[in-house]
Amino acid sequence: MVKVITYGTYDLLHQGHINLLKRAKALGDYLIVGVTNDNYDRDRGKLNVRNNVLERVEAVKATGLADQIIIEDYLGQKIDDIQKYDIDIFAIGSDWEGKFDYLNEFCRVVYLPRTEGISSTMLRNKSQTLVRIGVVGTGRISQRFVPESSFVSGVEVAAAFDADYGKAAQFVVEKNIPDVCCTYEEVLARVDAVYIATSHLSHYGYIKQALQAGKHVLCETPMVLNGDEAKELFQLAEQQGLVLMEANKTAHCPAFNHLIVMIKSGVIGEVVDIEASLSKLLADQRLREFDPNQAGGSMYELGSYPLLPIVKLLGVDYEDLRFYSRMEGGIDMYTKGVMRYSRSVCSFKLGLGVKTEGNLIISGTKGYAYVPAPWWKTDYFELRYEDQNKNKKFFYKWDGAGLRYEIQEFVSCIYNHRFSTARLRRRESIVMAKIMQQFTERINFSEI
Repeated sequence: MVKVITYGTYDLLHQGHINLLKRAKALGDYLIVGVTNDNYDRDRGKLNVRNNVLERVEAVKATGLADQIIIEDYLGQKIDDIQKYDIDIFAIGSDWEGKFDYLNEFCRVVYLPRTEGISSTMLRNKSQTLVRIGVVGTGRISQRFVPESSFVSGVEVAAAFDADYGKAAQFVVEKNIPDVCCTYEEVLARVDAVYIATSHLSHYGYIKQALQAGKHVLCETPMVLNGDEAKELFQLAEQQGLVLMEANKTAHCPAFNHLIVMIKSGVIGEVVDIEASLSKLLADQRLREFDPNQAGGSMYELGSYPLLPIVKLLGVDYEDLRFYSRMEGGIDMYTKGVMRYSRSVCSFKLGLGVKTEGNLIISGTKGYAYVPAPWWKTDYFELRYEDQNKNKKFFYKWDGAGLRYEIQEFVSCIYNHRFSTARLRRRESIVMAKIMQQFTERINFSEI
């Protein structure tokens, strides 16, 4: 039996894909098709893939041409697969001519003619309506958002607004943005979606007004500081048929998502404990982070990041939560939180006036995961075991400021009419807002 293997993304499956699969199938008796994983696509810089991996696998399966479908997860997997499945022929499109000649050492390489006049890129460009985004708030994070958006197809930053018109006017000149707006209403009239990067306490009002105006919303984390407000806003977005997403860059980081998937698959057993810490020392006490009237402090500023792995892995139904904070000038310069679940316990440490190690440790019944600082920009992690010979290290790319991943997911949700993303589900955003609310109310609060 002659075994053939081929690989592809198979986004927006079209006749060109089908023709290529038919040609590959004709080369032998058994065809294996490798479909690229979402994270692998992102690692390779492919941020415009429209269909997720499950949708793409189903599309290939529906052709009836594949005898077996596998997932391509990592660079170098092709050699492993050729040896694992005892492959005779590796087939790929002719646009890759010469690129895979090195595989001739392991099997025969065949470059197949592609169908002219059709490609996934052409279909995306043809069907894709440009999403015009208005930037609301032109501070430090927005300075990074605009250049990051240029790496995502189908996006145009079309306008900007800031309560300080002078800052907004300077911002659009520096970032080459078409319009500066005097009012928020003016922004909403000119765009399809808004990216909100204003002070925490203003998020609720800006989000609600945008949703009522029929605009999609990507809002910086923490989205709001009240669980009831978060629930209300997500319900309003769904009623309006709009996407509302919290812009937590860690949640959309490829390496972090791979870590979460691996742990959920049981590689370290049942999760018993999570320790996460994050801190930064800011010399300028005039910054928003130190202003109690703008919801300053370590919990509001940094809390959503260590809460993320906790709610992703252990869920939203915690049994107890306690805070211990060092307060100065009306804000928490340092906070330690302890969360108890039915079968596990978690802790997080946050600091604006204290420096911590800044790592993430997830302990299980078989081993533990270690992510060094800065774990919230994950590009490396380890799985460690009692038998150190079983330890494994994983390395990934972290491109730019990391915001391109959340922008791509936001745009993908808009195009595919998905009101929630698996990377940060609505219920997870809601419970993080609820925890912020509990901090505000000082439930079980002890000052140190």
